[in-house]
Amino acid sequence: MPAFFASCSYFRKKTENFDFSARVSDGVLPLVRFIYVDGPTNGPPRSINLFCANTKRDHMTIGKNAKKSRIFRRLGISFQTAAISGLSVFAAFVDPASAHEDITNAILTDRAANCTAYADTYSAQATDVQNAREFDASVSISVSGDHCSITSNAVPNHDFNATGRFVTPLSEQNQAYSVPANPTLAAQPTALSLQYDNAVFLNGVKLDLLAAGCFGVGNGRIGCNDMTAPYRYDPMAPGAGFGADEHNAHTQPDGAYHYHGNPMALFEQENPTSASPVIGFAADGFPIFGIYIDDGGTIRKATSSYRLKIGTRPGGPGGTYDGTFVDDWEYVDGYGDLDRCNGMTQDGVYGYVVTETYPHVMACFSGTPDSSFMKRRP
Repeated sequence: MPAFFASCSYFRKKTENFDFSARVSDGVLPLVRFIYVDGPTNGPPRSINLFCANTKRDHMTIGKNAKKSRIFRRLGISFQTAAISGLSVFAAFVDPASAHEDITNAILTDRAANCTAYADTYSAQATDVQNAREFDASVSISVSGDHCSITSNAVPNHDFNATGRFVTPLSEQNQAYSVPANPTLAAQPTALSLQYDNAVFLNGVKLDLLAAGCFGVGNGRIGCNDMTAPYRYDPMAPGAGFGADEHNAHTQPDGAYHYHGNPMALFEQENPTSASPVIGFAADGFPIFGIYIDDGGTIRKATSSYRLKIGTRPGGPGGTYDGTFVDDWEYVDGYGDLDRCNGMTQDGVYGYVVTETYPHVMACFSGTPDSSFMKRRP
């Protein structure tokens, strides 16, 4: 990395050059990074410029505008000033430990099945389209012993709510999950329930598949906490009316954005040239892969082993089995590519796979869910 030199001119006086290269060495991130005007929004700037001000008022204006910039907030920049030869120089100081990767609209490609491979700090920008509100997303993945800690503010790394009907606007959260780094298959699967979040995707947004709504219970949308109650709605069903957006997500009463199926923006959706990447991790530690698998050299969509029942419902809402309710589906071993929990082994690694039909991502836990995924009581 070459030494950085910055210059500022003060009215008609000669240009004064200031050497700020003392902290810079080849291949090492500099302690001092200058505020730049004409650089890309992601990655190193093409040119380095100092903001210079000749009055205190100008200096304060510059500082105010810079601190509001998403570029600087994303890089973890702090601000200091120095008076050199009567000139106010406004510089940005970056702590290398605070630098993080921008994953705005990132298309994932990595198939590493262990959560430790993704340890890093990430950020992104997203817009609530209908409400014209901008958000900054933050995600941190760290390793402690045989677990990965995934913390986030639950803001996605993509724009959202262009087509949704959210009852509650998105609100930033304080989510923290502990993912087993070396998961093992349990003797028996664990059923999904309303007590646990199911998974967390690599953008920090959780997967919460089950609805708390059943036909004939309250308004059908909330309050159905008895897991044995029949005719539980599938939020992904076209006629369910849960207001999900173009990413198969919506908000909970506390404003927490969460997915009910394929997140759509995290992996290649059309004509990929290879099997889909890992897009997240379930509460039991097993990876979640996108929808495409490699079937002997042919890249195709994985198929669920659940199929719609034949005939009409014997009670409740009546009508034909059309997928509006979870009860409309039945598991048939070998009907599709995936097992009862919607998982399969790929390249020697077991993981869940996104599907176009029920159960969408997973139907049960093949391992043992970590207690950190247990939902907090309101």
